[in-house]
Amino acid sequence: MSELRQNVATKEWYVIAVERAKRPEDFRREKPLRDDREFVSGCPFCPGGEELLQKYTYIHPGEENWQVLSLPNKYSAFSPVGDRGRIAQGIYRKMNGVGVHEVVVESRKHNDHFVRMPHQHIEQIIKTYLNRFHFCMQDERIEMVTIFKNYGPGAGSSQCHPHSQIIATPIVPTHIRFRLESAKRYFDDTGNCVYCDMLEEEEKDKVRIVSYNDSFTAFCPYASGAPFEVWIVPKRHNPDFGTIEEYEIKDMAKMLKDILQRYYYGLEDPDFNFAIRTPPRDESNDRSFHWYIKLLPKLTRIAGFEMATGMFINVTLPEQNAEFLRKVSIPV
Repeated sequence: MSELRQNVATKEWYVIAVERAKRPEDFRREKPLRDDREFVSGCPFCPGGEELLQKYTYIHPGEENWQVLSLPNKYSAFSPVGDRGRIAQGIYRKMNGVGVHEVVVESRKHNDHFVRMPHQHIEQIIKTYLNRFHFCMQDERIEMVTIFKNYGPGAGSSQCHPHSQIIATPIVPTHIRFRLESAKRYFDDTGNCVYCDMLEEEEKDKVRIVSYNDSFTAFCPYASGAPFEVWIVPKRHNPDFGTIEEYEIKDMAKMLKDILQRYYYGLEDPDFNFAIRTPPRDESNDRSFHWYIKLLPKLTRIAGFEMATGMFINVTLPEQNAEFLRKVSIPV
């Protein structure tokens, strides 16, 4: 019989379809064809594109030999110009799409990957995230900053050159508000942060832990919505990514590379998404929340049941997924 599992932090229910469960190794696929050229003529993010050096908003270490830079998205979903006042149209409401939409170009090399980057390079990518996060939050029109990466066409990426995105919006999506309210209710009931309690429970059980270091623990959540979903959670209680410490940046770089290597070598380089979950402006000091990173390889598709119910069917056991990822052999 299948199981229904609830994520204690988000209150979302997931179906764990035990009767049709697949073994973790069944999700290995033939490696997709990736563009293996180091530089590609015509790629807007490869060195030589004058647009990069004319429009960048942040660059490291400098224009001469940059490694990481951020620039406005050419096809931005939001504009930094305008006010965020709401306009009524009968019973409906609308507002200007005020905000920021930037692309973080993660490397000069077209074929680069977190898996192959030295930790110090990934640290510079994280520091770029942090720089742009603080820049966006200086604008009082901005309520929330979202940092995410789409890797591969199955994850929604239309550009092969390694990159991630930062979007700052004047509103907070309903599902984010719901997560915050769930965390508040848990805190009101117990006096504890639900994410800290989850971390304690996972470290006690150990069966769903994938990896850990001094600052972070990575695990497959007890209630996972898809195969090989992993959360990377800071051990230090802290609601806001914007207040990450220098030593945590170093450990975050190591942990991101570790988990993505396990995906790359264990699951044959799957498409994936990751996102940094951090609260909106008005909740950044709320003791009930705890920022974290969610990673999700794109190994299955959503269908009618998911669309109709909002619940997701996971055909693998998180405990088996974690064990599989722990045992992945990573080349030195």
